[in-house]
Amino acid sequence: MKKVAILQSNYIPWKGYFDIINMVDEFILYDDMQYTRRDWRNRNQIKTAGGVKWLSIPVDTKGKFYQKINETKISDSKWAQDHWKTISFSYAKAPYFKEYKAFFEDLYQRAGEMEYLSHVNHLFLTEICKLLGITTKITWSSDYTLVEGKTERLAGLVASAGGSYYLSGPAAKDYIVDQVFEDAGIELDYMDYSGYVEYPQLHGEFTHYVSILDLIFMTGPDAPRYLKSTV
Repeated sequence: MKKVAILQSNYIPWKGYFDIINMVDEFILYDDMQYTRRDWRNRNQIKTAGGVKWLSIPVDTKGKFYQKINETKISDSKWAQDHWKTISFSYAKAPYFKEYKAFFEDLYQRAGEMEYLSHVNHLFLTEICKLLGITTKITWSSDYTLVEGKTERLAGLVASAGGSYYLSGPAAKDYIVDQVFEDAGIELDYMDYSGYVEYPQLHGEFTHYVSILDLIFMTGPDAPRYLKSTV
C-alpha cells in the first residue's frame, strides 16, 4: 500500500506538518492552488522573549488576486537576513542553537537568493526533513495532470502517484466527499494532531504551535522523538 499526503507548502512549518510527511511514502506540495493571504504559506511563528512572534516573507500580491502559490514572488530580498537575525537573537540561549547555527544560516543565505515563495518553502522542507531523518519522496502537484473538482483533484493526484491510501489534514473534512475516494479505491484517513508530548522551551508558557525550528534548537538530535510518527 502506497501512502500519499497532499498539502500546500508552508514556511518553516510546525512539527505536525513534518509528521504528515513522515507518515506517507510520497508527499505532494499542492502549490497549484490559489495563494491566500494571512495564511501559513509565507509565515510562521517562533518564541521570543517578547512572546510568540510572526516571521513573514514579504510577497508581491498587489492586484494579483488569483495568482497561484507557485506563481507568488518574493518582494524584498532582505527578508532572509532579517529572519535569521531574529531567530539568532531569540534562540541564542537554546541548548542546541550553536550546533545547528551554521546549517540554518546557510539555508537562509540560499533562500535569500530565491525569487519564488514555493522554492523557499521547498528548500526548508527538504533540508529539515534530512535533518530529522525523514526520507519521504517530496513532489509537486504540477508534476501530475490535475482534474476538476476539489475532492476529485485530490483523489486524482493520489491515483496518479500510484497511491492507495490518502492521509489528509483534519481541516479538509469540511469539504472532502468521502465517496469520491471510495469509488477510486483509495483509503481515506485524517491526521490527528492531538497528544503531542511537551518539551523544554524558552520564553514562558509552552506552546505546540510554533515552527519546527523551536523543537530542533531546544532538543537537537532528540527532536524526532517528539514527532508522533517516530514514537
